[in-house]
Amino acid sequence: MNSPFAPSAVTVASLDGIEWTPRFGTLPEKFFSRLAPTPLPDPYLVTANPGAFALMGLPPDAVAAPAFIDLFTGNAVPSGCHPLSAVYAGHQFGHFVPQLGDGRAITIGEAASRAAAPSGATGLHSDITLPGTGIQEVQLKGAGMTPYSRMGDGRAVLRSSIREYLCSEAMHGLGIPTTRALAITGSDQPVIRENVETAAVVTRIAPSFIRFGSFEFWYRRRDAEAVRTLADFVIDHYFPEAGAGEDRYPAFLAAVVQRTARLMAQWQSVGFMHGVMNTDNMSILGLTLDYGPFGFMEAFDPGHICNHTDEQGRYAYNMQPRIGLWNLYALGQALVPLMEPEVIEAQLRTYEATFDSAQNALLRAKLGFTVERDADHELVDEMFALMAESHADFTLFFRNLAKLRAADASGDAAVRDLVINRERFDAWVVRYRARLQSEGSMDTARATTMNRANPKYVLRNYLAEIAIRKARDERDYSEIETLRKLLSAPFDEQPENERYAALPPDWAGHLEVSCSS
Repeated sequence: MNSPFAPSAVTVASLDGIEWTPRFGTLPEKFFSRLAPTPLPDPYLVTANPGAFALMGLPPDAVAAPAFIDLFTGNAVPSGCHPLSAVYAGHQFGHFVPQLGDGRAITIGEAASRAAAPSGATGLHSDITLPGTGIQEVQLKGAGMTPYSRMGDGRAVLRSSIREYLCSEAMHGLGIPTTRALAITGSDQPVIRENVETAAVVTRIAPSFIRFGSFEFWYRRRDAEAVRTLADFVIDHYFPEAGAGEDRYPAFLAAVVQRTARLMAQWQSVGFMHGVMNTDNMSILGLTLDYGPFGFMEAFDPGHICNHTDEQGRYAYNMQPRIGLWNLYALGQALVPLMEPEVIEAQLRTYEATFDSAQNALLRAKLGFTVERDADHELVDEMFALMAESHADFTLFFRNLAKLRAADASGDAAVRDLVINRERFDAWVVRYRARLQSEGSMDTARATTMNRANPKYVLRNYLAEIAIRKARDERDYSEIETLRKLLSAPFDEQPENERYAALPPDWAGHLEVSCSS
């Protein structure tokens, strides 16, 4: 699988605007395998995301270029690009697997955007602003077998591709660091999962897809030099503020710890559950990476498990913050060749304070508080207990809090109707209202601020399922685009889309997602 790849006849000029520049591919070749994507027969466009085109320097009409479908299916590769799949290891559900790698993903190249590097979303959540450039790795997920496919076929299916496309864009709309989705192409080629499905390729882009497991692979092979080479590469390109010399390694780890802690707080604040937080699915840049059995909290249950495969609940909602730290300890162990264990431990100890600070700031904003009070944790704890007892809808509960008034109960119904124990709510809201009054909260200004912290729209599983069924059964891809647009502005009222903010229908309770999703 390491045979040289002969470039196709497709040229850079066929998609004007892209400048291909290798970075990861300049590492020693033991870090990856070079191989061509496996073509799909008769590919067709499912959807494309002009919102991500600028990251690659593409004009909005690039989708009309004859080469677009072939390029983003893997049926052709621009000249000068040398596709590759990376090797890594990882702890899967707590058990170390010595070799994983890109089993169905092939990076076709790295694109240096002619557009300005994105500055990131504004507000409570903010994307990582990487220094220097807007270079993006362009990865085709579902592009065929690689040396790391193990028993897999290297393909993705339409169902999972739609879910990843929509959720990565939903997270971007929320301002949470994430990989992005550029396009989905499909083919009638059958792919066997639980049932026979059709093949698809989702093009995803990110400044880097390097994972915690990328370091674990070399540490477990006792290749200290490879650990150092990879760390130097990541620092040079993504963490230059870490400086030079041996001190750069603790600074690098500290930055990863902080980014990961803040990411966990952001996930918790919107009720997002990743579902499979293995170390091979943890981005070294603090991005949300690898969308499989994800879910957004609906009926609130702190111990909710969104991944049907996760029978022990390792990655339940309330476990995510501590698993983030567990995964960082695995990364820290892999960095032992670069610094003393006590130095690593010192950086890891900053996680909890960073997470707590980020979570508290997010909760204050969600509740409409402008100042921090020592007793707030008691009010918050009682609120979550009330929500859990009633299985109140997570998104609607917080969104509707903005309708409450500080002076009277005239706006209480929007939240009160979401809970079963009305007496308990009535007791809690008296305390909440008094808390607002204590800082002179003004209803209109507070509502505006809270609505920037509490999304009205999230990618509920049933919304994704409707889009999937239309695409699969009717070849109607319009709902994918409707959801993408909706979720690009999740904090806006969008009254014309009110139905997308409703409680899930009864049939949605039977939906399950697993690692095959």
